[in-house]
Amino acid sequence: MLPTALANAQSAKLRVGLMLPYTGTFAQLGTGVTNGFKLAVAEHGGKFGGREVEYFVVDDESNPGNAPANANKLIQRDKVDVLIGSVHSGVSLGIAKVVRETGTLWIVPVSLANELTGPLCAPNIFRASFSSWQTDFPLGKVLMQRGHKKVVHITWNYVTGQENLAGFKEGYEKEGGKIIKELFVPFPQVEFQALLTEIASIKPDAVVAWFAGAGSAKFLKDYQASGLKGKIPLFGSGYLTDGILDAVGNAAEGVETTFPYADDLDIKKDKAFRLAYVKMFKMQPDTAAMLGYDTAQLYAAGVNAVKGDVANKVAMIKAMETAKIDSPRGQWTMSKSHNPVQDVYLRKVVGNENKVVSVASKALADPAQGCKA
Repeated sequence: MLPTALANAQSAKLRVGLMLPYTGTFAQLGTGVTNGFKLAVAEHGGKFGGREVEYFVVDDESNPGNAPANANKLIQRDKVDVLIGSVHSGVSLGIAKVVRETGTLWIVPVSLANELTGPLCAPNIFRASFSSWQTDFPLGKVLMQRGHKKVVHITWNYVTGQENLAGFKEGYEKEGGKIIKELFVPFPQVEFQALLTEIASIKPDAVVAWFAGAGSAKFLKDYQASGLKGKIPLFGSGYLTDGILDAVGNAAEGVETTFPYADDLDIKKDKAFRLAYVKMFKMQPDTAAMLGYDTAQLYAAGVNAVKGDVANKVAMIKAMETAKIDSPRGQWTMSKSHNPVQDVYLRKVVGNENKVVSVASKALADPAQGCKA
């Protein structure tokens, strides 16, 4: 490329594709990711690598069936330089095939599906969040330390729910625990009463649940209304209590979860992030907002390294692979499969906060089973 043409390319705006849920069960998570990403861009003066950022937005409606078409719209029609998405793991699995074929840089801000940094891993695919395994594996040891040797697990019957169950089961059985019943709810249904009645009859030592967004809010309220709260301890992956505490009153009080983020971390970067977020959006950030912020930080690490020349993918990817992200959750690095290596915290709901109890697992890396990249 001639120097003049290169200069013109680098002066053009960076085209960022946001493929996220803005309606439905996960709408709050999609909005949080978007806000967090835009906050990081604003903190960089609206530019990465000297290039202004512009957005191309698609509401994926958490519909896996539309995922390939939506991804192709952003890649083929809008010519995005990077695709950011999504929340629903089924949607992200649909995106994966498209980006693997086109070579488009893809950063997953939320989706937990193990496959994305496992069998589907590729040089152009990065995750800024965590895998299903990472959030649930440490919970097994926590329950056994509490003396909860027999539990019931309940979740939505789709890929993320199944993977969270598998991650917890691996960690729990490794410590000598036993899941005495696995209960599934069709996604995205939120009718829990019959299963809660079944749990009451089983009388386990504890219940472990995986739900998110509006579904987790409904589950927590129903758990309390059924009379189980205070009788059978409730645990889960962090999304069970994340971003919904204001909506559930005291229904979540005392619930403990394992997650790579919490509301009261004694981390300078987190305090600055929270102040900036409230100033910009007039609301408190949740984990989705933090993940959107880190997604932008990871992308910025790549774009800044090549001074805006995003056509230089080899150098850009290398910079992203070796980046040390100064995150609100604590500093993290990237594994060989492009999944964050990070601390996982044990948290407890106190009032309207997920407060840190301890570090459940330090610098935990996903095993990335099946990754050949």
